[in-house]
Amino acid sequence: MDEENITRIHQDGKEYILIGTAHVSKHSAEQVKEVIASEQPDAVCIELDKQRYKSVTEGSKWKEMDIFQVIREKKATLLLMNLAISSFQKRMAKQFGINAGQEMIQGIESADEAGAELVLADRDIQITFSRIWGTIGLKGKMMLLMQVIGGIFSRETITEEELEKLKSKDMLDSMLEEFTEHFPRLKKPLIDERDQYLAQKIKEAPGDKIVAVLGAAHVPGIKKEINTEHDLERLQKRPPKSKVPKIIAWAIPILILSVIAYTFWTNPAAGWQQTVSWILWNGSLSAIGTAIALGHPLTILTAFLAAPLSSLNPLIAAGWFAGLVQTLVRKPNVGDFEQLAEDVHHVKGFWNNKVTRILLIVVLANIGSSIGTFIGGADVIRLFFDNL
Repeated sequence: MDEENITRIHQDGKEYILIGTAHVSKHSAEQVKEVIASEQPDAVCIELDKQRYKSVTEGSKWKEMDIFQVIREKKATLLLMNLAISSFQKRMAKQFGINAGQEMIQGIESADEAGAELVLADRDIQITFSRIWGTIGLKGKMMLLMQVIGGIFSRETITEEELEKLKSKDMLDSMLEEFTEHFPRLKKPLIDERDQYLAQKIKEAPGDKIVAVLGAAHVPGIKKEINTEHDLERLQKRPPKSKVPKIIAWAIPILILSVIAYTFWTNPAAGWQQTVSWILWNGSLSAIGTAIALGHPLTILTAFLAAPLSSLNPLIAAGWFAGLVQTLVRKPNVGDFEQLAEDVHHVKGFWNNKVTRILLIVVLANIGSSIGTFIGGADVIRLFFDNL
């Protein structure tokens, strides 16, 4: 049996066999099948949580998606990011003629064939996202978004030999060092904490022989962390939400309204100038964002009208109104949902598919409105001081 990318650990009378995989490698899937068949373990741990396990076993149930609910629950940005993050991985998987995550699917099937207990060993992806977003700061968020956008537009292809090299320890260490350098706060919730969580779940797996199917990036950390007891409850806590963003979100519209009201009281003509500037900057930039997403003319008009008002209320957003109108005038059909998994393989598909176009409209209309708030607000303040 090929022992490359396999780590064996003996501890407290139990044997742990860690298989370091690449998520779009045909060799990884074959190796998982071979190891489980030959080892006949008592349990198989896979690097999935319940949500991703359901997605893998049931497929992406896009036909059941309620796009109205996605917008109402403020999940459009999260869903679009998920699709964007997976697009590059799916393109590589397509290049090699396999499914992304095939090694995890193989782990599930082989565990069943071997009569081993299947253990979902990874932390809930929503908790991981929450802990990432809550700890990386504004600069980190901007860099992360740039990486995600870059992943959509990247046309990069790699050979399977290069993919296999990513699983070597030396290459992996250098990758993590570079990763830490650019995203120092991101490594902790994305890699370190999950290493601890995965290590604890693997230790708690039933039986004396455990096979764990893992992304190669986690193997060094798990080797280290498996010797320590970790508090799973602590690792699953969502970070407390800072009150600062909420304070700022309410302070800006209160300041703008107060300045305009005072200007109207002292100089009505200047007050009208401020009002027009606020409407034009907010409305125009939100409408431009909607137009970039190829929104319907009625959707573009909705963004223009909604943005100046929604910018004064942190509880609502122009993109929600624009997205809902787009859904009504260009409602996605079953074909759009069925084609979604294929369309996210390429940039053009994000705009061609009615589902992802709605998500783009929500996000870009909100971005335009946010930029308009700062520019329009600055102009309102400028006019205020000009008319003192």
